[in-house]
Amino acid sequence: MARHALGVLGVVAAGILLAVSAAMNYRFGFSLGKTALDGQIYGAASAAADCFKALVPFFLFAAIRNRMWSQALAAGVVWAVVTGYSMTSALGHAALNRLDTTGQRAVEAAHYKDLRADSKRAQEQLTWIPAHRPAETVTAELNVLKAQRNWLQTRECAEVSGKAAREFCQQFYKLNAEFASAQESQKLESRIADIAAKLANTAAGTVMAEADPQASVLSKITGLAVDKVQTALTIFVALLIEIGSGFGMYVAFAYWRINDRATTRQAAASLEAGAGPGSASLSPAATVAPEPEGALMPSTAERTEEQVAAEPAMARRLGANDNRVARGVPDSDVQRFYRERVVAAMEGSSLTSTELYEEYCRWCEDNDKEPFAHPRVTREIGELGVKKERIGKRTRYFGIALRSEAAREEDGTDRKVPTPLSRAA
Repeated sequence: MARHALGVLGVVAAGILLAVSAAMNYRFGFSLGKTALDGQIYGAASAAADCFKALVPFFLFAAIRNRMWSQALAAGVVWAVVTGYSMTSALGHAALNRLDTTGQRAVEAAHYKDLRADSKRAQEQLTWIPAHRPAETVTAELNVLKAQRNWLQTRECAEVSGKAAREFCQQFYKLNAEFASAQESQKLESRIADIAAKLANTAAGTVMAEADPQASVLSKITGLAVDKVQTALTIFVALLIEIGSGFGMYVAFAYWRINDRATTRQAAASLEAGAGPGSASLSPAATVAPEPEGALMPSTAERTEEQVAAEPAMARRLGANDNRVARGVPDSDVQRFYRERVVAAMEGSSLTSTELYEEYCRWCEDNDKEPFAHPRVTREIGELGVKKERIGKRTRYFGIALRSEAAREEDGTDRKVPTPLSRAA
């Protein structure tokens, strides 16, 4: 259960990276179109190329395993092109977002500093204003002076003659200056209050920090310039997305294949260990199926000790080309096909891997099974100890032959549902 949970988590993580990479490619491709329709066409092509990038490793390594070098070369070229295109879009997207974020932080920090400087300057100007009374009080006294006769006699202090007129106008000018100071003080106080409100609406913890804190810290650690660190971080983010989306699926599914192989090897090792001298207590359900009729190859017991020791472990347990499979673990579809459709034959008889796989596909169709891929089928048949050689560009299996239609009808193996196999308790 834990193994499957890890595999599922790996596939989910790889799927998220692939979705992020495809979205970045779509946005990059969309920006290339002159119209909305052109942008959607380019965006869809870019996203499809990015998804194909995740599938190419499956095709590439399968072609290498099967020694299909032309297909492997084509897959490598396609992977290089789509990965390069995806890499450029990822770099552009990551750089644009980093520059936008750092630029916005820099602008906010500069604006915050300007507001604080304006507030400080206004407070300093406020201290330069002489002491004064409230503007309303000064205005009331000015109105009292303007109601006196001297205000009319001096023509609003434009023509001053005599001591009484001079004293009157001096008092007027003094009150008028105090009124101007009161007005200027009110303006500065209103300005300071407005700046304080703007500062209160700004997140001081953000704007007072570095425009790019991550690059700033790494720059101090490495001694590099901030712009070089930002470039390196942009490349690193693009590589993370591209490598994760390109190989994530292949690695996640390979994890299941590795564990399946390990489980098969453990089961085979336990069966081989149980086939020793102390295996007489095994139940009949754990024994090997009897040799089918028509088998011409010698069984394991009839071979020399040197021949048995030289054969693979699976071949020693089953007997090479004797068309028998182990009963300690459930048979796979390939093993069932091999028992039902393949018989041992004379040494000169042989089958190509293509003929064997085509017969396997027919067997799957007869039994409503989903066929495995060609490499997996040939690999599992090879694990049964069947002798094979590569002649020219084809792989041939020696000592086996396909059952004829008449033989299958006579043996009763042409049924849609094969007879259930006995299992060990």
